[in-house]
Amino acid sequence: MTFASIAAFDAALADLAAPDMAAIAAARARQARLTKPAGSLGRLEDIAVFFAGWQGREKPSIERGRAVVYAGNHGVTARGVSAFPAEVTAQMVANFEAGGAAINALAGAAGLELKVVALDLDRPTADFTQAPAMSEAECLAALASGGESVEPGLDLLVVGEMGIGNTTAAAAICARSLGGDGASWVGAGTGVDAAGVARKIDAVDRALSRHADAPMTPFETLRRVGGREIAAMAGAVLRARQLRIPVVLDGFITCAAIAPLAARAPAIVDHCIAGHCSAEQGHAALLARLELDPLLRLDMRLGEGSGAALAAGVIRAALAAHGGMATFAEARVADG
Repeated sequence: MTFASIAAFDAALADLAAPDMAAIAAARARQARLTKPAGSLGRLEDIAVFFAGWQGREKPSIERGRAVVYAGNHGVTARGVSAFPAEVTAQMVANFEAGGAAINALAGAAGLELKVVALDLDRPTADFTQAPAMSEAECLAALASGGESVEPGLDLLVVGEMGIGNTTAAAAICARSLGGDGASWVGAGTGVDAAGVARKIDAVDRALSRHADAPMTPFETLRRVGGREIAAMAGAVLRARQLRIPVVLDGFITCAAIAPLAARAPAIVDHCIAGHCSAEQGHAALLARLELDPLLRLDMRLGEGSGAALAAGVIRAALAAHGGMATFAEARVADG
């Protein structure tokens, strides 16, 4: 089992692969020879070089890209922190599997295969204001489920989530990992009113107090105030790093999943691209703390991996330009 123990998880986080610097140099040299003014494609050039480093080749490509939606239920929803009831998680998973959700359409448009990983939806996590959200075994199982959804041969991984109540968990994770209180990180999520936001803030603050004496480790933060789908995303991102697969992150919850890892090992973000900056309060601040510059800003706040899937289309365009353009020599164009 991937991440079969806490020690295995910690060891993987302590031994992060680095990009291929020779491939980066080759990609940069190619960019300098393409029939365009240097730097004229802006960030598209940076994306191509980034992918070259992680794929270990001068001309990277996406032959097989995968979007994975991880789903889990949260005990904290009993505190009135969401505009929707917990059963919506399972209903939306059925919608994903039937092909009827936004992520189905957007993944298809981006040429990504779609996988759904539903994690014990009939068994919500504990209310983390009263107890750890998960036992050690439950958290390890969730991390392993995420890791096992990623295998060699993928050229790109898009991670997304579904879980009623998970913006509250994400806010608690950010506060515990990066500092601040509930008010620093809580937003409207799926659309709760002012009273709902106040309940979310209270839940986060209660959780921070309840677990204040617990070890400040990535694993303990994920298991105490996270959720199964959040831990699974952390496991998927870490496994992708082991396999040198570039990752596109989605919104606030997806980025929050790696906040505990980044607090311990900031380099965990080096193989990640922020697909977009969502409208959820806290996402922009979180991206700034992770030092990730989002590709898109479209006021999206759906989750599901939708913004990341949309960004994958931009990434494909960047790699197409990098690999498909002629060099000055090939086109017999003077390069000045």
